[in-house]
Amino acid sequence: MKRSNRLFEIIQILRATPRPVTAAALAEQLEVSERTVYRDIVALQAMRTPIEGEAGVGYIMRRGYDLPPLNFDAEEVEALQVGLSMLARTGDSALQQAAARISAKIEALHNRADWLQVAPWGAPLDDPALGCVSKALLRDAVKAERKLRITYRDAAGVETQRVVRPIGIVYHVECAMLATWCELRNTFRHFRTDRIWACEELDDYFTGQGDTLRLLWLEQQAFTAPEPVAG
Repeated sequence: MKRSNRLFEIIQILRATPRPVTAAALAEQLEVSERTVYRDIVALQAMRTPIEGEAGVGYIMRRGYDLPPLNFDAEEVEALQVGLSMLARTGDSALQQAAARISAKIEALHNRADWLQVAPWGAPLDDPALGCVSKALLRDAVKAERKLRITYRDAAGVETQRVVRPIGIVYHVECAMLATWCELRNTFRHFRTDRIWACEELDDYFTGQGDTLRLLWLEQQAFTAPEPVAG
């Protein structure tokens, strides 16, 4: 999590509770060290954020401090809540956690809409304990224009290794697919993320090529629906 996002999260957590929150509790929620929390609190206090307390005791937000409201009408809020709930179908655990944080922020400013429910069934969760590759890692590689070496096992159980240039992720109802330029086949290929059994980030980048490859790929998708590779 970027530091700016983390500082915002600390403000949100402290705003949501009337009791002091310890650095240990903040560190657990933010998945960082207590030392990082201490530094963040000092940074927020330096920016005149009204946080009171001290290490070993806990921190609390002085009443009356608020952030600018989210200016959404009722139907827009409902659309956001349904859309965020549907992220449960992607199998992308990092996006699901981000969606939960956003939902909490919306609910802090608007009425709950728990009458809107979305079935969670969809793509399998990217659980590293089950050998599934992290979709967050794949998304980071797309943004960084970083090559990956993947081990892929197709529907017939045939296993191959590929060096790919990741350019996008396509979320379907029952799976997610990594869109790439495959250096083995020298063309675009799609790989189901639940069939990627190993993934290595390479110290090799395709800087500046991502947008062009993505444009060519999107033009191709206008005529053919992406299917997982068979070879």
